[in-house]
Amino acid sequence: MSDDYSKLIEEVQKKNKILEKALEEAEQANMAKTAFLSNMSHEIRTPMNAIIGLYNIALKNPDLPDETREILNKIGGSANHLLSLINDILDMSRIESGKVIVKKQDFSFGDMLEQINTMVESQCDDKGLEFVCHINGHVDDYYIGDDMKLKQALINILGNAVKFTEAPGTVSFLVEEIKRDKKNGHICFKIKDTGIGMDEDYLPKVFEPFSQEVEGASNKYGSTGLGMAITKKIVEMMNGTIEVESTKNVGTTFTVTVPLGISEKLGSGDEFDPGKIKTLILDDDVTACEHAQLVLGRIGIAADYCLSGKEALSIIEKSKARQEPYQLFLVDWKMPEMDGIQVTRALREDYKDESTTIILTTYNWDEILDEALKAGVDAFLAKPLFAGSIRKEIKEIIADKRKRYREAAKVSLKGRKVLIAEDMEINALIMKQILKMKEIEADHASDGLEAIKLFEESPVGGYDAILMDIRMPKCDGLKATERIRKLEREDAKSVPIIALSANAFDEDVELSIKAGLNAHLSKPVEPDALFSALQKYIK
Repeated sequence: MSDDYSKLIEEVQKKNKILEKALEEAEQANMAKTAFLSNMSHEIRTPMNAIIGLYNIALKNPDLPDETREILNKIGGSANHLLSLINDILDMSRIESGKVIVKKQDFSFGDMLEQINTMVESQCDDKGLEFVCHINGHVDDYYIGDDMKLKQALINILGNAVKFTEAPGTVSFLVEEIKRDKKNGHICFKIKDTGIGMDEDYLPKVFEPFSQEVEGASNKYGSTGLGMAITKKIVEMMNGTIEVESTKNVGTTFTVTVPLGISEKLGSGDEFDPGKIKTLILDDDVTACEHAQLVLGRIGIAADYCLSGKEALSIIEKSKARQEPYQLFLVDWKMPEMDGIQVTRALREDYKDESTTIILTTYNWDEILDEALKAGVDAFLAKPLFAGSIRKEIKEIIADKRKRYREAAKVSLKGRKVLIAEDMEINALIMKQILKMKEIEADHASDGLEAIKLFEESPVGGYDAILMDIRMPKCDGLKATERIRKLEREDAKSVPIIALSANAFDEDVELSIKAGLNAHLSKPVEPDALFSALQKYIK
């Protein structure tokens, strides 16, 4: 009996060793796959950076013949399509290899929606589409979850809605907390378009990789065929669900429901008396007015609302006659008859004193920033409104601080000096040409050690920013940044250092931030993204 028992133990030990060896080999294979994906991402993005960079530079030439400009636009479109395909393939590979981890951390729900809406509203404007975003009922300012992954999934769906909808169409984005338990708020995102729609027979295949209803759709619409497969996997990793309804030539509706942890984090504390702030909301959308009224009520501000500029001016005149003037105006930008900027000009004729605040509400204000500020707008808020962001703006105004958007408008990049750390000569030349668009001067270091040396030898404040490649010989960008941050000079810790890297994975971004970089831009870098980052971090 004891011999049989010994043989059984030996057999079990042998099997355990076989399993341990198999597990070790699997882990090594997984590590090799991750290393391969990272290297492939870097190697492909490096030439793509040159192609897209040169395309952007060439397109800025005002003397280009129309035929040449058309050819360049086709090159740029093809390059961006190839880049999106590369990104999707890498994302899919990482998800399937189990290398994608869903984070659980506090994040600003309002900030996430603002970033999504800014991007989508701009895309809709380019195509002549109407974009609307509404929040039904109450949602928290903060939740616990992975906002980056959630944002990626929602942008994939919204991007498809824009892509497959022709003008004059509509893309709508509805957000609602439909259920709450002890740990989670269950958030429903409903994305509806008036686009080409899909046949009912095709709907079960919509989430399959490389699946397209019509042959040639990739060429016509620039689709990679992986976006919805990735989206479904991300939603499922977050323990959520995704459903689709569609009618051919009528439109499509995607419904995503995701549980997000309930956060104890609140918006900025109140340092003002909200009960004394008489407020008027102006928006031609009654749902948006009611939502803004609800949000303001949460922070103790009672507000009236009206649906047109003419009605607003009439209400304001009556309030002044009763010696009950408004202190705060939330004015929508896009309205018929009188838009938000025209209303602001009219308001400023009557309200010239510093105690009156006009906030413009919109999805994206980049194109009207200067005009709005000149008209008398004090600040901007992204729609849909959140108590935390409104509270923050009012707090800054009452504390007599400069508005961050006004400051951003005044930051000039002309004459600034930047250090480029880049081991590839072609990339450095392209970056210098891009910086010249804003009349920014640039020095070039061919590796990390040279970058450290040039910074050390420069006068304090000599460089307004450093653009740092990550993979370089002698000393990589992460080590170079760490060494610069440790230098004993005034500007060592404050000089903005921005990664321009072909390393584009989440862990690459985390390594950059940990090393002391301010931001991480993945190659190929769009000029607008670069200039926006420089404006944000240069003081």
